[in-house]
Amino acid sequence: MIETERLILRGWRGDDAAAHHAMCSDPAVMAYLGPAPSLADSAAVVARQNATLADYGACFWALERGDTGAFIGWCGIKPGPIGTPIEGEPEIGWSLVREHWGQGYAREAAEAALAWGWRELSLPTVWAITVPANQSSRALMERLGMGRVIDGDFDHPKLAENDALRRHILYRIDRPAYV
Repeated sequence: MIETERLILRGWRGDDAAAHHAMCSDPAVMAYLGPAPSLADSAAVVARQNATLADYGACFWALERGDTGAFIGWCGIKPGPIGTPIEGEPEIGWSLVREHWGQGYAREAAEAALAWGWRELSLPTVWAITVPANQSSRALMERLGMGRVIDGDFDHPKLAENDALRRHILYRIDRPAYV
């Protein structure tokens, strides 16, 4: 578990599946992620992230507000997707319930996840991927100090050739010297 001034990044609980499903039922949340998962798919996300946490020591953790305990999304580091340029490499990612956008939660969580990754996993580099149109995530990546890998664009292998979200861009950040 990671705690910040306002947030808790933690392993997933069974009841998080319903909250994840509700978050992903918002078309704005899923605009750059693809189709909304079913409740069973969200339960599978919970199981998969907890398995990743057990095997890797980190995952895309459930994200909750420290003051209310409310589930507000996910953020963390996990091995990159199979078939992508970052397969098996540390990937940072995040997604928040829309009502919590624009309040600095994603940045706070991502900074905490990066600091944890540098300290606990001694990661040399952390990667991030998104679609070119996702300006909000791209801006956060840049605020975190990540740089775009210009020759790193790729087609995500899990998406159909005609899927508008297939093309992805790649960002990276190297371990700071001060860590």
